[in-house]
Amino acid sequence: MTAIPSKNLCVRRQQCPCGDWKCYITYEGDSEEGSAALELVKEEKASSGAMITPYVGMVFKSDDDAFEYYGNFARKNGFSIRKERSRISPQLGIYKRDFVCYRSGFAPVKKKPNGEHHRDRKSVRCGCDAKMYLSKEVVEGVSQWFVVQFSNVHNHELLEDDQVRLLPAYRKIHEADQERILLLSKAGFPIHRIVKMLEQEKGIQGGQLPFLERDVRNFVQNRKKVVLENEALLSEKRENDVLELLEACKVMKEADDEFVYDFTVDGNDKVENVAWSYGDSVNANAMFGDVVYFDTSYRSVTYGLLFGVWFGIDSYGRTIFYGCVLLQDETPQSFSWALQTFVRFMRGRCPQTILTDLDPGLRDAIISEFPGTKHVVPQWNILHKVPCWFSPTLGSRYAEFKSEFDALFHIENTEEFELQWSQMISVFGLGSDKHADLLYTVRASWAQAYVRGYFLARMATITYSKSIDAFLKGIFSAHTCLRSFFEQVGISASFQHQAFKETQYIQLKTCIPIEEHARSILTPFAFNALQQELLLAMQYAASEMANGSYIVRHFKRMNGERLVIWLVEDDQIHCSCKEFESSGILCRHALRVFVIKNYFQLPDKYFLGRWRRECSLIVVDDNNNNQGVGGEWFQEYQSLAETLFQESSITKERSDYVRKELTKELNRILNEVRNLPEADGVCMSMNMSISPAN
Repeated sequence: MTAIPSKNLCVRRQQCPCGDWKCYITYEGDSEEGSAALELVKEEKASSGAMITPYVGMVFKSDDDAFEYYGNFARKNGFSIRKERSRISPQLGIYKRDFVCYRSGFAPVKKKPNGEHHRDRKSVRCGCDAKMYLSKEVVEGVSQWFVVQFSNVHNHELLEDDQVRLLPAYRKIHEADQERILLLSKAGFPIHRIVKMLEQEKGIQGGQLPFLERDVRNFVQNRKKVVLENEALLSEKRENDVLELLEACKVMKEADDEFVYDFTVDGNDKVENVAWSYGDSVNANAMFGDVVYFDTSYRSVTYGLLFGVWFGIDSYGRTIFYGCVLLQDETPQSFSWALQTFVRFMRGRCPQTILTDLDPGLRDAIISEFPGTKHVVPQWNILHKVPCWFSPTLGSRYAEFKSEFDALFHIENTEEFELQWSQMISVFGLGSDKHADLLYTVRASWAQAYVRGYFLARMATITYSKSIDAFLKGIFSAHTCLRSFFEQVGISASFQHQAFKETQYIQLKTCIPIEEHARSILTPFAFNALQQELLLAMQYAASEMANGSYIVRHFKRMNGERLVIWLVEDDQIHCSCKEFESSGILCRHALRVFVIKNYFQLPDKYFLGRWRRECSLIVVDDNNNNQGVGGEWFQEYQSLAETLFQESSITKERSDYVRKELTKELNRILNEVRNLPEADGVCMSMNMSISPAN
């Protein structure tokens, strides 16, 4: 049995914000940290016939790919494999690989000092001849591995699915389970109780974990031994890596004067917290820093450092990187330093709204450092915690509770929210539940009744959440030291800030002059949102009141009417739904009134500067100082990209074709690049600045 080593520098934080060390959060859909039991079920349900049996002449890109494929084949067929022999040549390196059945060969016989033969334990090896041998060849400059021998003939019984999963090769303790086991062990839980708790938390029957009780015992004992032996070494490595990170920041500052960084030290002059940002990020924040998302969902596996990153959204709906921070702990003091540093990096600008995860320590810091900023916890940061919190407690009643809880997000009146919340807590007996208490305490940050009307710039959406996850998973891919992590952040941030012309073909969908006028002013992202509202506006009827205001109702739905206040002297309009205050895009109700009032153009005040075409980020050459390594190819790429976008924007057919093919091709190239060495000793110049387009 082996514990799965961490593939990432950082993993998702699992500690529950309620503060109870026994309580933790699981993340559905995260393949790296998801339930190992769930993964096992999926593997067992997979069809064994879906996999091709290896054959002589079969080709693999690498020997690792071949081993993984043969291992999957073995598991589906009731055995496991191991690596046996390899051969090396000065020209090709390793050019031969032998993979064999786990029962291949015979165990060596050990001798006691007195000469008597002795076996410590019975061996499973029985001379099985099942095998797959590979040979490496270079074809047109590309290395490939060919199967040169294959045999699937075994001289022993093959195992059933419920038996093969217990072979040592497949008994793995995944990263999330490792953390949970160590936490429970430190709290004094015995091994058998830890196993029982894991089974209960995963909702599986006894004995269905992908590892055994003795594997947990061995893991805990080995980890304690490693910690004791390597505590000093780990401390030294942490200190060295952090110093290397600071040196990388110093070098970056010398190369780019707009790069900013800061750090703190403790009483022993050891680095505690580190934060950094780029000139492009600072310039972008000057235009789009009204709303900021501060993500703190990941922490370092190696050092226990919390990773925080600031994001925004530009006029084209693209995610903007503002900066990041590594914190030694999750206290309000550390969060306060991070927030202070961010404002200093951004030249004193505080956001109008800040979105974060549900974290009491961070909440206290925001109240202290950003007293004039609205703190919002997006729905996705609430909803993924709800099953972990209430499903075990409510059991069969959880589905009913979830329906009631979801309805709270649609309540717009604070008095009604308070009433419905009290009724829900009473009905489900959650009066003393710590998680219900936590949610109620911070209700002003997540409940629609309290958040409605605050500017969010369309960032509190699932689409935006997915873009954040994509960015974070990109920088947490197999980095083993802080310096390489810092370099990957820089590369990802650079690509985030390279704004290219919009390829989307924008087609008018109504004959209303308001639509055509808006298309000439708004970016495609903002215009699409307005266009959808304009289309829906046609489904609403407006009734004028004596004071000049309007009651706007859907032609089918009787409930959900909106009050639209019309101030003709000032060309002002206010809707009770408060969509414009939240997103900066006029709602269907207000648009309906404008159409009735025979407006051919919307008043200029309803085209926010952050959604206008002229308020965008473009890449410009910094005094033509982009001629280092990579400068010429970047200029060539930019020229080709501009030509492609111009040609594709002529018709919708061209635009659709380019969007489809370009995405596939860029993904292919990106995967190839990630397979190349991460460093070659040459520093590439990525110095570009961002400025408003004229």
